[in-house]
Amino acid sequence: MSRRLTARIACALGLCVAAFAVPRVAWSHAFPDHQSPGAGVVLTSSPEAVKIWFDGDLEPIFSTITVQDGGGHVVAKGAVAAGQSDPTLLQAPLPKLGPGSYQVRWSVVARDGHRTEGRYTFIVQPTP
Repeated sequence: MSRRLTARIACALGLCVAAFAVPRVAWSHAFPDHQSPGAGVVLTSSPEAVKIWFDGDLEPIFSTITVQDGGGHVVAKGAVAAGQSDPTLLQAPLPKLGPGSYQVRWSVVARDGHRTEGRYTFIVQPTP
């Protein structure tokens, strides 16, 4: 075997060993696990807050939630409370909501740096 071929084989083996020796980092996005109020629900009274729990820890400074009424006006904004005991919870306290459709928009960054966002609606329709 030539020296050049031997050096290439040694280099390839070294790269393989290095690849398996380096610890793997799990890269994943944070997705909603459950929320309150739920998507598409019809409520008979105004909820006190919108809460979304995610399947992983969130970066508080980069995670937000906004609630808009049917006319597109922002009725509430929220975030992950710094220092809270549950880093998977994104929430926004709500004022008393009148009858109508409300859209929840969220944008979060997981601890690994990946951003996800989404939206859903719920309806407040008091019983007569």
